[in-house]
Amino acid sequence: MKKEIEFMLNEEKVIVEVEPHWTLLHLLRETLELTGAKEGCGVGECGACTVIVEGDAVNSCLYPVMEIEGKTVTTIEGLAKPDGTLHPLQQSFIENNGVQCGYCTSGMIMSAKALLDKNADPTENEIRTSISGNICRCTGYVQIVESIKHAAGSMKNTQAAQNGK
Repeated sequence: MKKEIEFMLNEEKVIVEVEPHWTLLHLLRETLELTGAKEGCGVGECGACTVIVEGDAVNSCLYPVMEIEGKTVTTIEGLAKPDGTLHPLQQSFIENNGVQCGYCTSGMIMSAKALLDKNADPTENEIRTSISGNICRCTGYVQIVESIKHAAGSMKNTQAAQNGK
């Protein structure tokens, strides 16, 4: 029996009917047609389905859809500006070759965003820890870590310029 839930998705209010047994990933991909989060393993091991819920990176393939009631969800589709300008993490992944086949990319970026939202100047170890739940079979992680480091620096410089420092 379907139930109505309400939450914020990529800064927009969403009211939708869901089946209580659905996962957040199912809702995003099958009902809302947001396909950035991928189903890789379906058991929370690969991180391809990572989205941000209330500031924390979560595996949407495991996240019960009923748990998002009243919460804020951000997907990869919500990072770029309305004019198409990419988020610094997205741009950095392109510039630093953090993308190979692309399957893991949205999950990596969302895990990195959750980290940078809480820690604007992470160490390499903190970066590696933040993406430890995301599996990449192509890059060997070096370019991904470099992409995140570069984005952190870029975001820090932009923030300093906006603050007049």
